[in-house]
Amino acid sequence: MGKSSKDKRDAYYRLAKEQNWRARSAFKLIQIDEQFDLFAHSDPDSVTRVVDLCAAPGSWSQVLSRVLIKGESFGRRAWEEKRRRERREEQKLGAVKEETETTDQQRGRRGDQEAEEEEGEEEKETLKPRKNVKIVAIDLQPMTPLEGITTLKADITHPSTIPLLLKALDPDDYTDDDSSSPTNTTTETPQHHPHRHPHPVDLVLSDGAPDVTGLHDLDIYIQSQLLYAALNLAIGVLRPGGKFVAKIFRGRDVDLIYAQLKTVFEKVSVAKPRSSRASSLEAFVVCEGFIPPVAHSDATGRAGGGEHGMGLLESPLFGGGAAAISADASATATEKESTRWIPPFIACGDLSAWDADASYELPPGYVSLDPVQPPTAPPYKRALELRREKGGAYGKTKGVEFG
Repeated sequence: MGKSSKDKRDAYYRLAKEQNWRARSAFKLIQIDEQFDLFAHSDPDSVTRVVDLCAAPGSWSQVLSRVLIKGESFGRRAWEEKRRRERREEQKLGAVKEETETTDQQRGRRGDQEAEEEEGEEEKETLKPRKNVKIVAIDLQPMTPLEGITTLKADITHPSTIPLLLKALDPDDYTDDDSSSPTNTTTETPQHHPHRHPHPVDLVLSDGAPDVTGLHDLDIYIQSQLLYAALNLAIGVLRPGGKFVAKIFRGRDVDLIYAQLKTVFEKVSVAKPRSSRASSLEAFVVCEGFIPPVAHSDATGRAGGGEHGMGLLESPLFGGGAAAISADASATATEKESTRWIPPFIACGDLSAWDADASYELPPGYVSLDPVQPPTAPPYKRALELRREKGGAYGKTKGVEFG
C-alpha cells in the first residue's frame, strides 16, 4: 500500500503528518481532553506533573509538551479562542470607525502604544505556558527526545521502574529508602512516612497495547496485564484526587476491570474518541479523583506488602488484586454492592469531524508527506533488512531508512 492510499484510507493519519504529530493517536488525547478537561485549563497550576507510560513514538508526549510547556490549544478549545479573537478584532474595527477626531498627535502615539500592548496581551492569551512543568515519558522501546520531556527506557511491568521514575521526577529530592532504619519505618504513620514522595504526580497516561495476535481473548488478557502494571505504577505516584487514563480492549467481563478501578477512583468513565476506529475494541478508561489505599503509604510501594513495590495488587486484575484494593479503599461499599459495575460510555470529539473508518478523496495535486518521526527500532526491522538484501519484495523496502 502506497502512502497516498494510506492517506485516503485514514484521514487522521494524513492530518497527523500535516500538523506535525508523530502519530495519529495525538488526536485521541486531544479529544479526550476536550470532554474531560484532563489538563485543567481553568486551573492550570493543578496539572503540571505528568507521567506518560508506553510513550513511543511520542505523540501523547508531544501533546503534553505543546499544551503544558508551550501553552498551545487544540481542537474545540483552539477554535473557541480563535472566535474570541475575531470578535475582539471586529469590536476594534467598529470602535475605529466611530472615531472622528484623530488629529491629536499625542493621542495618536498613545493609541499606538495601546495597540502594541493589546497585541502583546493577545499573544499571551494565545500561548499560556505553565510554570514548573515536569513530564516523564517511559517506554520499553527507544524514543526520539522531545524538548522539555524526560525520557526513560524502562519496563513498566518491572518493580525497578518506580524508583527510576521517582528519581526522574525529582532528581534533587529523591532518596532511596533502602538506607532507612527499621525503627523509623515502623513508627511513622502513613501520612508522615519519611520516604513518601514529596511531590506526587497530577496525571498518569498510558496508551500502551501489546502486539495483537488475532486471538481476541489472548489479546484482551495481555492488555489487562498491561493495564494492571500501569495502574500499579499510578497508585505509587499519583496525588490524592489525581487522574489516570489508560487504553483498554472492551471484551467480555471488562466490567470487572471497571469495578476494580472504581475502588481507587471516585469517578470512572469509558471514552471512545472520534479518531479511534469504530471497528476497534479500543477504548480508554478515564479515572478521576484518586483515593490512595491506606496500605499503600509509600510511593515506592514497600509499605503495601511487596518487597519491590508491586505487592499491593497481588495478582492481575482478574485475580486477587481486587480484594487487596477493596479491602483498603472501599471494603464496605463492595460488600453491599454487586461486583459488576458499568461506567458511563462517552463518545469524545465533534460528530462532524473526520470519520476514522471512512475513506476520503485527496484534493487535486496533493503531495503525500513522510511520517514526522519514523520508527527508531521497530520489531520488524530485521525482517525488512533481510527482505532488502534479497532485492526488496514487491519493491516496498528499497531505500527504507530507520532513525
